[in-house]
Amino acid sequence: MKSRSLVFTQAEQLWCAARLNLIFWFCFVRIMSGFSPELIDYLEGKISFEEFEKLREERKSRDKDAEGGGDSEDEAELPPVEDDLPSTSGVSMRKRRRSAGCEEEGVSRSVQRAFASMLGEGEEEEDEEDDGEEDEEGDDEEQTETFSAEIELNRENKKMLKERRHRSKLPKALRGLMGEANIRYARGDKEDAITMCMEIIRQAPLAYEPFSTLAMIYEDQGDMEKSLQFGLIAAHLNPSNREEWVKLAEMSLEQDNIKQAIFCYSKAIKYDHSNVRYLWERCSLYEQVGEHKLAMDGYRRILNLLPPSDGEHFMQLSRDMAKSYYETNDLVSAIGVMEEALAKHPSLVTAEGVNMAAELYISNKEYPKALEVMLQFCGISLERISSGEQCAERDESEEVCSVEIPEDVPVDIRVKLMVCLIHMQMLKPLDVLLTCLMEQSPEEMGDLYLDVAEAFLDIGEYNSALPLLSALVCSERYNLPVVWLRHAECLKALGHMAVAVESYSKVVEMAPLHLDARISLSTLQQQLGRPEKALEALEPMHDPDTLAQDSGAAQQELKLLLHRSTLLKSQGKMYDYVDTLLTMLAMLLKVAMNRAQVCLISSSCSGERHLYLIKVSRDKISDIDDQEAAYLDVIGKTSVLAREDWWQLLLRSVYTLCELSRFKEAELLVDSSLEYYSFYDDRLKRKELEYFGLSAAILDKNFRKAYNYIRLMLMDNVDRPQLWNVFNQVTMQSQDVRHHRFCLRLMLKHPENHALCVLNGHNAFVSGSFKHALGQYVQAFRAQPSEPLYSLCVGLTFIHMASQKFVLKRHPLLLQGFSFLNRYLELRGPCQESFYNMGRALHQLGLVHLAIHYYQRALTCPAPHLEGIEDDQVDLRREIAYNLCLIYQSSGNMVMARHLISTYCTI
Repeated sequence: MKSRSLVFTQAEQLWCAARLNLIFWFCFVRIMSGFSPELIDYLEGKISFEEFEKLREERKSRDKDAEGGGDSEDEAELPPVEDDLPSTSGVSMRKRRRSAGCEEEGVSRSVQRAFASMLGEGEEEEDEEDDGEEDEEGDDEEQTETFSAEIELNRENKKMLKERRHRSKLPKALRGLMGEANIRYARGDKEDAITMCMEIIRQAPLAYEPFSTLAMIYEDQGDMEKSLQFGLIAAHLNPSNREEWVKLAEMSLEQDNIKQAIFCYSKAIKYDHSNVRYLWERCSLYEQVGEHKLAMDGYRRILNLLPPSDGEHFMQLSRDMAKSYYETNDLVSAIGVMEEALAKHPSLVTAEGVNMAAELYISNKEYPKALEVMLQFCGISLERISSGEQCAERDESEEVCSVEIPEDVPVDIRVKLMVCLIHMQMLKPLDVLLTCLMEQSPEEMGDLYLDVAEAFLDIGEYNSALPLLSALVCSERYNLPVVWLRHAECLKALGHMAVAVESYSKVVEMAPLHLDARISLSTLQQQLGRPEKALEALEPMHDPDTLAQDSGAAQQELKLLLHRSTLLKSQGKMYDYVDTLLTMLAMLLKVAMNRAQVCLISSSCSGERHLYLIKVSRDKISDIDDQEAAYLDVIGKTSVLAREDWWQLLLRSVYTLCELSRFKEAELLVDSSLEYYSFYDDRLKRKELEYFGLSAAILDKNFRKAYNYIRLMLMDNVDRPQLWNVFNQVTMQSQDVRHHRFCLRLMLKHPENHALCVLNGHNAFVSGSFKHALGQYVQAFRAQPSEPLYSLCVGLTFIHMASQKFVLKRHPLLLQGFSFLNRYLELRGPCQESFYNMGRALHQLGLVHLAIHYYQRALTCPAPHLEGIEDDQVDLRREIAYNLCLIYQSSGNMVMARHLISTYCTI
């Protein structure tokens, strides 16, 4: 049978293009239906390639579970293999094979015929079908042998597909179309090539060839994003192609997609573990995205892959890794890398490697190991006193007297040797080394001067460090704040306070934000008797805008204010001390003060400008949109002090405000503190704040607010007499009757409470409900008949009932009243209070001759002495004299009235 050539004339090409357009519209509506959902999402740009791969793996695992556990991924994707048993009909077998050849790959027969007609293969297929019909008339033996051979061939193909997991998934029926698509692409007919590839993808979505061709087409068209997407799918379907992964990684980098590039390099490394270039590129990308640990792990793999003959690269990479570890403060890993390099290639160790290893050991305070490295690789030897011999190894039991250093040893290593000897207390060999160092110019070797000076400072050799530091501060290049700070610390340790103040002042002048220098300068000024200079050193460092934005600046300012407050209190400047405390607390209670409508203002109402707390209306406060975020921001800025330290600052602020009689501000500060979550959530602190608020409100004579505090306290603990005493004082001063109903409601819950019983009696008595008051007083009297107060209250209630205008049985009421008053007099005993109350009752009833008797007896009694209360507050002589004066005036005895007024009521 003749084979048709694939060389087309121009007419045939036009005819094929027309037929292809018709087929394209027939196939395009079915293209997307053959794609998996994740592939469609990826092609539409809804998900990234990493998400596409993850979803595809999950779908394949679910398919495996649904199939009941197949052999392998590729075996599940293979076309179905015919039954191993031979058929009894040769004709049906051939038909089955013919139909399988068309449909086992998922290609419809109509599409095959359409593309076959385009390629001129229709006649051949018809000839093959005619020959097949003629072959059906052959003998049965030939059919059986052919059938057995095909079964064996299928078994071998199946076995081969199991072994080669990533072979092409492109069906034979579509390979011709794939080749035609490639030819169209090569000829520049890219649209037709794209259409053919999309049809192949619809029918064989697991074949990588059409995706790869589409990637090349879009790359030629300049659409690099689509080219990358199709290339990733092709590489995913054929993952063993390392070069393709590397190409995709480079394309991802061109689009600034570093994470995808890392993923591509990881895929390439998976199939080529020993490729150093791939590992190096991935490590570089890891460093760009900040994955330092993964980058270092990759570099370690590179070190393990380098051959022993490539020692120079091994040493260079080790130094770079050690430097990177050092920059991230991972000294242990840096030292481990350098130790491995020195051990593997000792012959390639250079002065740079020794210098780096010694620097790492010194930074980790492993001075013996640093000395050992320098002795081993630099030819340095130590001469010891005991043996007088030179040795390359240190023996701690022998004292070193001298050091021999070759001429070619760099000065950096010499200085590190000095630092090690200083920290190991081997000071004898240092004289010659120090002399050599001091001969060098500090302008050029200033950093080495500072290293040696700091080593002396670490071991307390301040006299040895001072000449080095003095030389540095006099230089132009190293006239730096850090050098001046070391110079000041050295002078302070040597006791030269005045000179140390000058050095600290220089530090503050050159670095105004250096907190430690400010604190040290303030301390020295205070010790030298310069309090104003000490306060000047602790002036605020940052403006309010910086404090609001920079958390580090806020923490520094808090430390400064804390030291300033201590200094102000020691100097007795209480108003300035309160200003400092309020500034600190305003930083902590920023959100809480906003909720409590409290502001901190600066005012000069007292002649000097100070800070004050005021209550403002809601419209004058800017609302905080996200209070939770603002609260977290405050926590971050104020974390420099512990919560207990803040609590102590708050207590000191409240105490100091009360000492300065600024009760209103103390009250506002307590209100703001109760809005702060950390204090309010702590039950003990919340209770203590409520007591502070109650005290501040009473001292500020804000009895309405004090009533709100004491009311809540009584509801929690109704059996505390102290709270009832405070409650009684508050209600007496507030001139408010809100407490009447409160006491009645509380009495229903606690009917046996004596304080409530008496208070309800008082409230009824004041309201004129004498019968109700009498019932409450009698209840209290029955519970505690020996209490004088209850007898007094019952007696006075009877007296008031008898004094009413319309009353029946007035005389029995008076008799009962005086009987209880006499009982009160017996229980209370003869004293100023009991005689005055008896006289006052008689005076009310008009029995003035008897009232005068008791009033005069009360005047002769001394005032009681009560702890915590002044005698003048409990002395009743003024009240007694005034009542007597009224009696004498009504009787016309003006002389006696004036005598009593001048004796007892004159101020």
